[in-house]
Amino acid sequence: MLASAGPLPSGPAWVWEWKWDGQRGVCVVDGVSRVKLLSRNGNDISASFPEVAAALSDTTAGRSVTLDGELVALDSGGRPDFGLLQRRMHVARPSAALRRSTPVTYFVFDVLDVDGESVRMLPYTQRRALLEGLGVADGRRVQVPPNMAGIDGETLMGIAADNGIEGVVAKKAESVYRSGIRSPSWVKVPIRNTREGVICGWVPTGGLAGGTLAALLLGAYDEAGELVYIGRVGTGFTDRMRRELRSTLTERTRPDSALHGPVPRTDAVGVSWVTPELVATMVYREQSATGRLRHPAFKGIRSDIAPRDVVA
Repeated sequence: MLASAGPLPSGPAWVWEWKWDGQRGVCVVDGVSRVKLLSRNGNDISASFPEVAAALSDTTAGRSVTLDGELVALDSGGRPDFGLLQRRMHVARPSAALRRSTPVTYFVFDVLDVDGESVRMLPYTQRRALLEGLGVADGRRVQVPPNMAGIDGETLMGIAADNGIEGVVAKKAESVYRSGIRSPSWVKVPIRNTREGVICGWVPTGGLAGGTLAALLLGAYDEAGELVYIGRVGTGFTDRMRRELRSTLTERTRPDSALHGPVPRTDAVGVSWVTPELVATMVYREQSATGRLRHPAFKGIRSDIAPRDVVA
C-alpha cells in the first residue's frame, strides 16, 4: 500500500508518522525465524541488508509475521541520508567493512500478518497496537518509530525540517491495508517535492563527445503508455556519481531515442540515448502544466522501482 501525494490534511480522523528518506521494504518472517526482505517491486533484497535480516530473526523469536517499513541509512547526526543508502542499495552482498561504515536500519510502521493470520483489514490504529506489542525492535537495526495524534501537520512539518526528516505521512486512523494500491487514506507531504524519472539519455559537458556526464534526460509514462520527456537534471551529482553513471549508461547505449515526441534541441546537444531501464529520483521546485520539471536536483538511482511504474 502506497501513500498518495497531497496537501496536509486536518482533523481528528488522521494520525501522523514521519516520512523516512529510504527504500521501502516488506519483511516476511516464517515460524522458524527465516527472514525475507522484499523491495517495492517484489525483488528479494535480504542479502543486501544482512544486518537487518539477522536482527529481525532474533527479535521475532520464532513467530511468523509480515511487516512493512523503510530501510534507512543514518548520518553521524542520526538523520536519514539517501546518499548514504545508495552505497548499499545496489550491492548484492555487502562486505563486512561496508556494513560497518554504512549500517542500515529498518523503520517498521505496519504489520500485515501475525502467526499466519492476515490483519490487513483491521483499522490502522489496531494494527499499530499489534505492531508495538510484537516487540520486533532491537533499538539499533530495527526500530518502530512513534506515530502521533492530536497535533497539527504544520507543527510536525516544522519539526521535520529542523531535524533533517523528509516530511510527514498522514494516515486515517480507520484505514485498512490494501496491498498494491496507492491509497487516499495515506497522504505523504514532503518538505521538498520529489519524484522519479526514467533515464532516457545523457549529455556530456559542453556537448563534447568523451566529456564528463553533465546531465540526464528523463521521461515518464503518460496515460496512453507512451514514454514522454519530463526534463533534464544536471545538478546534485558528486564527481563519483558522474563517473559511475557514465560507465553504467554507456553499457545501455542505443542508436535512437525511446521517447515519444520531440526533445528540445538545447536539452539534447551531444546526447547519447540509452535503453530506458534505470530510474532516477530527484527533488524539484515545481512541475509545469506541460509536465516539465523546474530546478530538479539528482538524489540517486532507484533499483526498487520499475520504469513502467514511473508515470507523468
